[in-house]
Amino acid sequence: MNDKEVGTPLPKKLGIAGDLVFAVVHAPSGFVASLGDTGDAIWQRNLELPLDVIIAFFAQRTRLRTEWPDLTAAAHPDGAIWVAWPKHSGAERGDITEDVLRADLLKTGWVDNKLIAIDETWNALRFAQRKDQRHPRKR
Repeated sequence: MNDKEVGTPLPKKLGIAGDLVFAVVHAPSGFVASLGDTGDAIWQRNLELPLDVIIAFFAQRTRLRTEWPDLTAAAHPDGAIWVAWPKHSGAERGDITEDVLRADLLKTGWVDNKLIAIDETWNALRFAQRKDQRHPRKR
């Protein structure tokens, strides 16, 4: 993890700021509350709008593969999808690793560009569309 991220508020790490619209998928109990103050950012409880930030928690690779098309369809072309997976040292178990995420998701046209620790149980890797696939942000 980046040493600069230690002590940084979680919403800032995740890019939740301003009037961005974000959604959380399959979050562990208490995660949304742990975000605290997200300022003017709008928490959307479903994947209906073009979302600026999506934070999706997965322990199983098959579930991620199944739901990835829905996540990418809901993401704004200039948005980000954080895929969180359990650390192997935590209580939560799964078959996802950083290498698995890259192997499965890079071939879909999305690239990873930031890795963070959400907490002592979860890591997250941010994916964005390739620059040549992005569109100017319009509201």
